[in-house]
Amino acid sequence: MTERISGGAFKQMVLFGAACITQQKQAINDLNVFPVPDGDTGTNMSLTIQTAATELRRTEPSTLEQAAKTAASALLRGARGNSGVILSLLFRGMSKAFKGLVEADGAALAAAMSEGVSTAYGAVMKPAEGTVLTVSRLTAKRAVEAAQENSDAEYVLSEAIRVGYATLAETTDMNPVLKKAGVVDAGGKGYLIILDGMLRALRGEELPDVGAEDTREKADFAAIGDEDITFAFDTVFIVRKTVEKSLEPLRVYLSSIGDSLVIGEDDEAFKVHVHTDIPGAALNEAQKYGTLEVAKIENMRIQAEDVAAGRKAISADDLDDGNEESRCESAAAVAAPEKRYGFLAVCAGDGLAEAFRDLGVDRIVSGGQTMNPSTESILREVEQTPSEVVFILPNNKNIIMAAQQCVGLTDKEIIVIPTATVPQGITAMMSVNPDEEDPKVIAAAMTDAAAAVTTAQITYAARNSDFDGFTINEGDYLALVDGKLLGTDRDLNALLRQLAELAAEKNAEFITVFYGEGVSTEDAEAAERCFRTACPDCELSLLPGGQPVYYYIISME
Repeated sequence: MTERISGGAFKQMVLFGAACITQQKQAINDLNVFPVPDGDTGTNMSLTIQTAATELRRTEPSTLEQAAKTAASALLRGARGNSGVILSLLFRGMSKAFKGLVEADGAALAAAMSEGVSTAYGAVMKPAEGTVLTVSRLTAKRAVEAAQENSDAEYVLSEAIRVGYATLAETTDMNPVLKKAGVVDAGGKGYLIILDGMLRALRGEELPDVGAEDTREKADFAAIGDEDITFAFDTVFIVRKTVEKSLEPLRVYLSSIGDSLVIGEDDEAFKVHVHTDIPGAALNEAQKYGTLEVAKIENMRIQAEDVAAGRKAISADDLDDGNEESRCESAAAVAAPEKRYGFLAVCAGDGLAEAFRDLGVDRIVSGGQTMNPSTESILREVEQTPSEVVFILPNNKNIIMAAQQCVGLTDKEIIVIPTATVPQGITAMMSVNPDEEDPKVIAAAMTDAAAAVTTAQITYAARNSDFDGFTINEGDYLALVDGKLLGTDRDLNALLRQLAELAAEKNAEFITVFYGEGVSTEDAEAAERCFRTACPDCELSLLPGGQPVYYYIISME
């Protein structure tokens, strides 16, 4: 039985845990009770821990402290969705407890798991029972008890997992929604799959083989036109430091000759990712700071042409797929503050993005339902917002926590407005008084305005389900009001009529209908007529949102 965990052992444990959850991510997604196409708990947790696995593969940690710190840093920046953020917090707490340790026995492991639970609970405003928080808390509690019986790390972890699975089974009865669906909590199961993988690594089992398509996201070059590529060369390189001086002048120079700049550094080296037309100049400038170790330069225009023609895009093979942003502890190019307040919104769809820009939003993060951006993706846009204070509008309840993790990762002041829908975000922006000196006053006004909005949506059922009194079949249309299921039908127009009647009941004075990708102008205009008939005196707007997943997003005020 393995008694102690070294830095190398912890690295293998994280790699093993990442591989295990990647293998089972779809099974975890399928546990999501609500049948709309947002079953992404497994996907979010898998992508989040893969950032740590990727970073650890590039290191040989000599101590447990080093391995845990590397993992926690990568997890923090790669966190996606609420489940991914909570997972990163659990590992961040472990890292704090492992500080100064070369190895850990079972008692130290138990203490680290408990610190992880404390960190996660501290970040959640209203912890609910029957979730991953419950599972992690009782798992850690058993770990502490087990360490008093036997201080071997393997014994402690195995006992913790045993109680964790017993707790997971009980989550069905802790949450009425889970009980009705007859399933356990998806986040709790995902966490235990990771812990179980870590235990298997401690026992010396063989690392599961996970295909490349399961572990990485790929750029869709086929969707990129030549006009979308401002700078041709995707340039990535690592420089070993030989002088002690700030990299800020290098950052400024590289920003002047390209875009998509990311620089990550530690005490010994730094890594650069930049898109530029003069990669040689970038390399020459960087060598003023040290010795060039490795470089990768790819012509994105040629890659796009190859894929468009049905050919395999040529790629350098000395580094991986060029997704360097998720590989290193990176910092985006920082825009100098040109004004006091700036605004960032998360949304999917060109029409929705344009609506936010028209209201004064500076930066857009592409994402939403089924596409939760990572903390690092949001942070990168925060850094490029030219203001001292940045207000973030997540516009999705599963993105709020990831946005909140940006606080403290930048010198800019960040205020997250907890908007759960796009209409809430748009209304919040309409309430902004740019002349107000106190950002807290602005935040309060935005939050109050968002709360006054009723959001209706029409989407489809991704799977069969019995939910909240409705028998739902895959492919049914679903009408949601403020996240709750209003009705289901095989006729989309029937649901539109229901929502129009609801708007009339609420005496809505302002109605905006955003129609999604794939909805024809003719169908959208028919939807507009439906609302105008039910609410003849309201101010009604019809706009192309271009959003995926949702046929219609409707704002009622």
